[in-house]
Amino acid sequence: MRAVAEAAGTNTPSLYRRFRNRDDILRGLLEHIRLEIAVVIDAATSVEHACERYLDYALRHPREYELFYQHNFRLYHLAPAQTGGAPNRPARQAMRRKLAERLGDSPNGHERTLLALWMLAHGTAMLLIDRSILPNEAAQAKAVFTRSVKALLKAADTL
Repeated sequence: MRAVAEAAGTNTPSLYRRFRNRDDILRGLLEHIRLEIAVVIDAATSVEHACERYLDYALRHPREYELFYQHNFRLYHLAPAQTGGAPNRPARQAMRRKLAERLGDSPNGHERTLLALWMLAHGTAMLLIDRSILPNEAAQAKAVFTRSVKALLKAADTL
């Protein structure tokens, strides 16, 4: 906590007034990342655009993106009584609205499509972030991602 206080340009007592411990600091960071991703998705003009923006966010902020997925489950889902329950998921809500606009039905009517899109985007992001896909193949991987999103939405549109 001393190191965090020093990096923030404050003192330890001030830090403890706002955060009880390291997990509180991590939750604050996760909530900040969660809201940034929601803004990115909400500003998109279409589902395809939202997926591209999500991937771009992950690639522009790889450490934050990895931090989010490394700690999100432990901090929010393993101890919901300590955190007030599962967090609000504004990015998921924004994507639900975009899917409903695109495919019809209610915002909760496309959960499988939402899950498939998220798995595709997250998998692509992590493969690119950890360089399992080599940097000289990144453009091709992004093109495959874009085509895959379109194919997934086309299949969902026919259901």
